[in-house]
Amino acid sequence: MSETLVSLWTDVRKRLEAAGIDTPVLDARLLLEAGAGVSRLEIVTDPRRAVDEAQVEAVEALTKRREAREPVSHILGRKHFWTLDLLVNANVLTPRPETEFVVEVGLLELLPAEAPYRILDLGAGSGAIIVALLKERPNATGVAVDISAKALEVVQANAERVGVADRLEILQNNWADGLDGRFDLVVSNPPYIRSGDIDGLAPEVCRFEPRIALDGGEDGFTAYRIITAALPRLLKPGGAFALEVGLGQAEGVKALAEAVGLGTFEPRRDLSGIPRVVVGHSG
Repeated sequence: MSETLVSLWTDVRKRLEAAGIDTPVLDARLLLEAGAGVSRLEIVTDPRRAVDEAQVEAVEALTKRREAREPVSHILGRKHFWTLDLLVNANVLTPRPETEFVVEVGLLELLPAEAPYRILDLGAGSGAIIVALLKERPNATGVAVDISAKALEVVQANAERVGVADRLEILQNNWADGLDGRFDLVVSNPPYIRSGDIDGLAPEVCRFEPRIALDGGEDGFTAYRIITAALPRLLKPGGAFALEVGLGQAEGVKALAEAVGLGTFEPRRDLSGIPRVVVGHSG
């Protein structure tokens, strides 16, 4: 009996369930779409369409990679973030839904939309935050900083993909070392996992994500100490900052910011109620 879209989807789903994947139904559909070259609409409206041997083999190759716990974003080479479809690979942290709160907070701090704001993204990774902000604020300009040259290649590709490359400067740098100029907004999703906790994370993270984007030092606060110390010279008078934080870190990061003379607001909570973004302003 020949394979159909629905039977192939079902087979992949069962294999992903057996492999311990958290989202087997969604992942199976995404792998089916990519491997068989079909759309979600085609799967829904014509589920019993036959698939040929080449399509089955392509889906099989992708499924084996996912069974090995390689992230779907790496397999597909892209990840939806905010309203964008961004390019990702093993050189950058895959953008998470909680990071969208940094974008949301940034937009709230950048009103009205027509103002010529200047934005800095420290540890830009894939460029998700800065690219999304520039897309939403067409008169803003930005600087994306990362220590990884390979990560900055992804930033450049995403900026071109979204149409904001002409307003984004890309800089390979160790955080804000030697960085000139002042900004209306500084954003960052820095590494904040304690070094000793990384190997206990999900295989998709600890085996496939770049460790440099995860490792926040012994207590998880190494990057925050560096960033908050630099913020007073980076922010324009009245400028704002938005920093993503991990579980239980918000009060500690607020204290670091206040210790260097910055004002802070109530942290922005994510959909689970976790304080996720520390927000503040220059003194």
